[in-house]
Amino acid sequence: MSSNRIPTTASPGRAPAASPEARRGASGLVERLVPDELWSLFREVVPPTVVSRPQGGGRRRADDREVLAAIFLVASAGCTWRQLPPGFGPCWPTVYRRYAEWSRAHVWPRLHQSVVDRMGECEAARWSLLAISSVTLRRGRSSG
Repeated sequence: MSSNRIPTTASPGRAPAASPEARRGASGLVERLVPDELWSLFREVVPPTVVSRPQGGGRRRADDREVLAAIFLVASAGCTWRQLPPGFGPCWPTVYRRYAEWSRAHVWPRLHQSVVDRMGECEAARWSLLAISSVTLRRGRSSG
């Protein structure tokens, strides 16, 4: 008797890995949620992280820009961390962990101030300000 099960590479409880086509679509969304101007401001506030694995191995670190876009998606859509689309890029625990790290490092107020300071310099500043404000407000509600 043959089995009708579809083989999957995902482990139990995890969404299957995104196809290359889905990743390309998510890439366009990432660039819309985090335009180049905002990304450069973010890089000024948060320097690149150097990953050190003395024992070697491990998974590739999720891209900061994809994680930032996922945080903005959660904040602007009002969804939960677990409701992030599986094809979006990083998994929700990674997005939440990075959000918590950046919150402890006071990234959101510094990024907000940086956007406000440069308000007239770029077209995407209005959207960026709203996205960052919603992240700041969401954090304020949950930490209280």
